[in-house]
Amino acid sequence: MSLDAPAQTPLDGSQFSLGVVAARFNGELVDGLLRELMATWARHGVPAARVELVRVPGSHEVPVAVQLLADAGRHDCLVALGVLVGGETRHHEMVGTSVSHALQTIALASRIPVINGVVVADTRAQAEARCTGKINRGTEFARAALEMGAVRRKLHP
Repeated sequence: MSLDAPAQTPLDGSQFSLGVVAARFNGELVDGLLRELMATWARHGVPAARVELVRVPGSHEVPVAVQLLADAGRHDCLVALGVLVGGETRHHEMVGTSVSHALQTIALASRIPVINGVVVADTRAQAEARCTGKINRGTEFARAALEMGAVRRKLHP
């Protein structure tokens, strides 16, 4: 992921309904993303009661739950959270690719934006930096969800 984030725009999330699917595998790391996601939304006026959180076993299960939330049609935007860390094989890359394709397919078919917050890292240290450290991506995922929720409301009222 690039460190060259887009310029921040003012965001008001007070009217949004948002859905989050978060994996329990690598729970400490996923929870770091989730904490920052929720804190960012709170700073931008999203009431906690307007956030639906669904927990699933691992990142590979995330797209099914995202699809179910999309099918329900209750949310302006959905966020998928998970963490895949490399080991002795490239399995984390295969799962990451599969999840990414599935999430994009859901977003396009449902016309509900889906933010892919599944972090794929080669090492635990890389994952920690992105989930609980200096590069915490939770804020970026939260802001992207608010921006895309606004885009959806504007173009698909």
